[in-house]
Amino acid sequence: MADPVVLVVDVGGNRVKLLTSKATKPRRFKSGPDFTPQQLIEGIKANREGWSWDVISVGIPTPVKNGKPVREPINLGPGWVDFDFEEELGVPTKVVNDAVMQALGSYEGGTMLFLGLGTGLGSTLIVDGTIAPFELGHLPFRKKTYEDYVGTRGLEADGHERWKAAVFEVVELFTSALEPDYVVLGGGGVKELDELPPNARRGSNANAFTGGFRLWGH
Repeated sequence: MADPVVLVVDVGGNRVKLLTSKATKPRRFKSGPDFTPQQLIEGIKANREGWSWDVISVGIPTPVKNGKPVREPINLGPGWVDFDFEEELGVPTKVVNDAVMQALGSYEGGTMLFLGLGTGLGSTLIVDGTIAPFELGHLPFRKKTYEDYVGTRGLEADGHERWKAAVFEVVELFTSALEPDYVVLGGGGVKELDELPPNARRGSNANAFTGGFRLWGH
């Protein structure tokens, strides 16, 4: 298939966003802490009016290996491990970590560290085109984990200034350890930053769609 129409499904902790490579305006529906993969399939079918596609990219906020979720998402409901997305969706389907998909859409060469500030903390390193998914958000930091301080919970619990200080500290720590050429800060939380850490640039949730298209060669 030379130029397939791609449906990108970006699954977040609060909502799911959909866009095809032939459309211009995304569609959305709610997810949440009890959201299951079967509800995802139902939501896709309920929001497909006027759209058609040949292949699908799905980004999920959990580790993915060989196209399969290997752990249940912390911020969603159960049932994701061993769920057969391709069988349920009926077309060739690639499943990746959601931070990987947004990172791929943000990549401009060299060594890039992507950090997604959302419900949790997504993380991916891309080195000369080779993708290395990480789960840095769940590592111990201070009294909790990184995502407890720079994710949505940290912003709500600590307030904007302390949350922003934590973001700057985390970027500095990861930059020192991983030595990227540049850092891209994505996810919904990036809009809360009126300035950025050194060597960082602002990403966009729309880059997840670009990444999903790139998975199929677009």
